[in-house]
Amino acid sequence: MTPADLSAALLDIVTTVVDRRREGQGDAQGEGAGGTAVLTLTVDDVPLERPKNRDHGDWSSNVAMRLAKRVGANPRELATEIADAAAGIDGVASAEVAGPGFINFRLDAAAAGQLAKTIVESGEAYGRGHLYDGLLVNLEFVSANPTGPIHLGGARWAAVGDSLARILQAEGADVTREYYFNDHGSQIDRFARSLLAAYLGEPTPEDGYGGDYIAEIAAAVDAEYDGDLSTLPREQQQEVFRSLGTQRMFAEIKDRLHSFGVDFDVYFHEDSLHASGAVERAIERLREQGHVFEEDGAIWLRTTDFGDDRDRVIIRSNGEPAYISGDIGYYLDKRERGFEQNIIMLGADHHGYVGRLMAMVEAFGDVPNVNLQILIGQLVNLVKDGEPVKMSKRAGTIVTLDDLVDAVGVDAARYALVRSSTDSQLDIDLDLLAKRSNENPVFYVQYAHARTRSVAANATAAGVDLSSFAPELLTHETEAALLGGLQEFPRIVAQAAELREPHRVARYVEELAGLYHAWYGVRDGSTRILPHGEEPVTDLHRTRLWLNEATSQVIRNGLGLVGVSAPERM
Repeated sequence: MTPADLSAALLDIVTTVVDRRREGQGDAQGEGAGGTAVLTLTVDDVPLERPKNRDHGDWSSNVAMRLAKRVGANPRELATEIADAAAGIDGVASAEVAGPGFINFRLDAAAAGQLAKTIVESGEAYGRGHLYDGLLVNLEFVSANPTGPIHLGGARWAAVGDSLARILQAEGADVTREYYFNDHGSQIDRFARSLLAAYLGEPTPEDGYGGDYIAEIAAAVDAEYDGDLSTLPREQQQEVFRSLGTQRMFAEIKDRLHSFGVDFDVYFHEDSLHASGAVERAIERLREQGHVFEEDGAIWLRTTDFGDDRDRVIIRSNGEPAYISGDIGYYLDKRERGFEQNIIMLGADHHGYVGRLMAMVEAFGDVPNVNLQILIGQLVNLVKDGEPVKMSKRAGTIVTLDDLVDAVGVDAARYALVRSSTDSQLDIDLDLLAKRSNENPVFYVQYAHARTRSVAANATAAGVDLSSFAPELLTHETEAALLGGLQEFPRIVAQAAELREPHRVARYVEELAGLYHAWYGVRDGSTRILPHGEEPVTDLHRTRLWLNEATSQVIRNGLGLVGVSAPERM
């Protein structure tokens, strides 16, 4: 029995109980059956949760406490009436009232075990839902300046952003992954001057970029340029480095992200907003809505009308666009492309920028935190031998995505970056991630999957197959716990999507791996899948193989949602 099956059956019972009580109230008041308003219930009114203590049952519901006031009943009395009726649901072994009105359900072994077959037959579809069916989402992440390799903060957003896209898609959203190239403004000027200085053998400009990669790109641009760079005036040389150097940096960033398993549907260039007139169109739209004014020769957006601490300059008095002008043009461009929700992932240093962006959204007539959602990520540090790793060999001043991948590999890097909430600063222990032991979380989960495949191969060799299925035989306590964990996967995926927290999926597969290892490792062999010695193959062996395969599928599905491979052997 799936949670959906139990919810549907429970909804029918609760509706009957509530209707009967309300009709009785109408009769008592001399109003008859039509004396009370119709109360329409949905599955959202009968929530099910996994009890933290498994001794309390397989599922728990607070439906009686949620509805008691609406139907004029004592919560515990209402819970008792519902539980008495629910005990007769096919597949429910018992329904017991606890505390002020919780109802705890225990499933019989056959009903609980049926899930194993459901998962295997569902395959990759198990865990997917319909929370965001058809919703058009633009998910912008990484968006590092094209002036150097991707640093650890960008690496975190690459892993988290790609995982979030996968999870939102699993819930039915139509997600466009978008990378915003900041190729307009002063940072590109500094980048071009730094490349030129390296080419000419001059010191790095005081406000420029250092590191071996600058010299590498400068040499590549010199080799690529169709002509003799040395014959050009300095100003023209700088323009060559601006154009070709930025393109080469773009190409390198894309290549590094692709190697990290992260690809984008759209690469949007900031410069195009200004070249296409998108910024001017957005300003005019806001002017028509009465939110733009001119003062001291500058053009302003009146963001204080929408909670900002001060109004914001859009175009400076010298005619140059302020930084927020690009955001205004970019947001309107996304909305005109049809995106209903626009999610942007920003670093911790952008926290103070959120208020003005939300004010901009409201000025356009949209809903803050709905049409635009901003996720803020905290810093990432690498630790080796108990000490922080402070500098990249190539970038010189920062630790990069390449440094992390070179140290531990793509899978371990992605998993380490995803498994913690982005609200917290993250310290990644390189020594831990290099270990092939249960201390290493990615190894622990991947090894569980590899073990399921080894068990399956040995089962085939021993003549155990999936030709029969008797779920009522799955009675061992570790089997009940494992089935309970497997049931949780769809809820975890939906929760991760709704809260924009991919780490919930990563932590879930760790817990599931633990439940599988506990089942596999029962010391007395009472949960064996393979027959012992000359023992014949029975339905119990075959049914346990179904459970093994179900676990394998869910671990594989979960790792897929965080962009990590599920190896067959380790």
